[in-house]
Amino acid sequence: MFNFEEELKKLPKEPGVYLMRDDRNVILYVGKAVNLHNRVRSYFRENIGRGPMIDKMVSLIARFEYIVTDSELEALVLENNLIKENSPKYNTLLKDDKTYPYIKVTVGEEYPRILFSRVMKKDKSKYFGPYTSAASVKDTIDLLNKLYHLRTCNRSLPKDIGVDRPCLNYHIKQCLAPCQGYIDREQYREQVNQALEFLNGNYNLILKDLEAKMQAAAEELDFEAAAGYRDLYNSVKQVAQKQKITDSVGEDKDIIALYQDDREAVVQVFFVRDGKLIGRDHYYMTNVSPDSKPEILENFVKQFYAGTPFIPRELMLQYEIGDHELIEKWLTGRKGGRVYIRVPKIGSKEKLVELAAQNAKHILEQDRERLKREEGRTIGAVKEIAALLGLEHIDRMEAFDISNINGFENVGSMIVFEKGKPKTSDYRKFRIKTVSGPDDYACMREVLTRRFRHGLEEGRELEEKELEKEYGSFTRFPDLLMMDGGRGQVNIALSVLEELKIAIPVCGMVKDDNHRTRGLYFNNVELPIDTHSEGFKLITRVQDEAHRFAIEYHRSLRSKAQVKSVLDDIPGVGPARRKALMRHFKSIEEIKTADVETLAALPEINRRAAEEIYGFFHTHS
Repeated sequence: MFNFEEELKKLPKEPGVYLMRDDRNVILYVGKAVNLHNRVRSYFRENIGRGPMIDKMVSLIARFEYIVTDSELEALVLENNLIKENSPKYNTLLKDDKTYPYIKVTVGEEYPRILFSRVMKKDKSKYFGPYTSAASVKDTIDLLNKLYHLRTCNRSLPKDIGVDRPCLNYHIKQCLAPCQGYIDREQYREQVNQALEFLNGNYNLILKDLEAKMQAAAEELDFEAAAGYRDLYNSVKQVAQKQKITDSVGEDKDIIALYQDDREAVVQVFFVRDGKLIGRDHYYMTNVSPDSKPEILENFVKQFYAGTPFIPRELMLQYEIGDHELIEKWLTGRKGGRVYIRVPKIGSKEKLVELAAQNAKHILEQDRERLKREEGRTIGAVKEIAALLGLEHIDRMEAFDISNINGFENVGSMIVFEKGKPKTSDYRKFRIKTVSGPDDYACMREVLTRRFRHGLEEGRELEEKELEKEYGSFTRFPDLLMMDGGRGQVNIALSVLEELKIAIPVCGMVKDDNHRTRGLYFNNVELPIDTHSEGFKLITRVQDEAHRFAIEYHRSLRSKAQVKSVLDDIPGVGPARRKALMRHFKSIEEIKTADVETLAALPEINRRAAEEIYGFFHTHS
C-alpha cells in the first residue's frame, strides 16, 4: 500500500520529472519541476481554484514516482519524451504526429541526386524545407530533373560508369547519362549548382534561359521543342508564384497562434523559410483547460519541436509562455544555433500572428460544422433507428451475413458499428464447420451460436479478472442485432438467443425485389422507413458492409483452395516446397513446363521430388 505521507516526506528538493499513476498503474500525468519536493506536495494540499480537471486527476492518484535530473533543462527534455511515449490522459496533448517532406540534394556524392525525404539527417546532403505538401515537393523534384537533366538512379558513381547501358531517361533526353561518362563531373556539378540556385528561390535566370530557348525553337520552326520549353517555363512560374514573400530579411521563422473553445484548441503554424511563406498547417490540442491559452501554446511548442527535425531561428508567438528562457535554451541546443522566441506587439509581425489566430478560429469553426454533419450521419442516424424500433438506446449494432457458391466454402461475417461508425477491430470471420451445401439458415444458426456462446464463456473468464470493459470484443453484446433478411433470419437469431438465455432486440433488414433495402422487420411487423433519412442510409451501409466482408473472406478462401488443389496433391510437396516452387517459377504454367533437371536445381527440391512433380503434371495433363 502506497503511503502518501511517508513518500511526500522523501521528495528531494531538486529538479526532475514526476509521474502520477492510478490504481491500475496507468500514468495519469507527467510533469517537470525545479523543486520536486514543493511541486509534488502542492497537488495534495487543499487548493481551491486549480480547476475541476486537476481535482479529478488528483482524486484518481494511487501513487506517484519521480526521476531526479541534473538540471531543469534535462527535466524539460525527459518530460517531453515521457509525454510522447505514454500520452497521459491529463496532459494537454498534441494530437497530430506528422512528418514533413524535404527536398534532399546529395551534394556529398560525386554525381548528386535530388530526392524526396521525410527525415533530415546529419549527413553531407543539403535539405530544403520542411514543406507542407508532399505532392508539391514531388512536382518540384520532377521539374528540377527535367530542367537540369539530373540522374534519378541508385547507381554507385563513378564506380559503375560504363557497367550497364543507359536507362530510358537518357533516351528520352531527361538525363545526361553520367553513368556512361557522357558528361564529366565538373559539367554535371554546374547543373546541380543551378538546381540549388532554383531551390534557393533564384528563378529569374532559368526563366530567361527557357524564354530564349522557346523563342529560338519557334524561329527554327521546331514547334514541338518550343511547346516543351513553354510548359517548363509555365511550371517554373507556377512554383515561383507559390513562394509568397513575407519578409525581406530572408530568415527562417514559424508564426504560431491558436484559437480555443471549451473542449479543444487549434494551433495554426505559418512556415516561413528564407523569408518566404512556404506553407501552413494546423494541429489539435486535447485535454485543454478553459482560459489557458499561454499554457496550451507552451505545451505545443515543447511537444512539436521535440519531434520535428527542423527548428527555425525564430518563433513568433501569440502569447508569452512560461519557461520562456528555458525553452529558448533547449531549442538552441537542438538546433545548434541561437533560437529566439518573440511575441510581437505592433507592426506587420503582429498582424501575421493575428492572421494565424484568425485561421485557427476558421479551422475550428469549419470542423465544428463538419462534426455536426458527421454526427447527423452517425449518432443522429442511430437515434432515428432507435426511435423507429421504440428502443431507448442503441450504441453497438452487430450484423451478420453468409456467403457461399453452391455450398462451396460456407463462411459467415460479423461486422460491428458503434455510435454509427464501423468498428473494424471487432469484425470477425467464421468458417462454417457443421453445414455442407447451400443452407443459409443453418449456417446463420451456427455463426450466431458460436459468436454468443464464445462471448458468454469469455465473459465468465474476464469477470473473474474484472477486465471485461477493457478486453474481449466478444464479451460486449450488441444493443441491436441486425439480420440480413426478413422473418426467417430474425427467427433464427431469436431462437439462438432464447437457447442461450440472452435478451437482445433483433431486427431484419428487408429488401425489395430489386435487392434494395426497403424497411426493418421487428416484433413480427415490417416497419417502413423514409428512404431519404440518415437512419435509412446507415442501415444500407451496415447491410453493404456485412455483405462485403463476407464476400472478401469467401474470395480469399477460394483462391487458397485453388492453389492447394494443384500443388498440395503432389506426393512429397509440402508447404516449404510449394513456397519454393511458386517463388522461383511465379506461375503454375511455368512449373508444368519445367523439366526434371530444372526442378531439381532448386535447393529445396531433391531429385526424387522433382520426378514426382514432373510425373504429376505429365500424367495428369
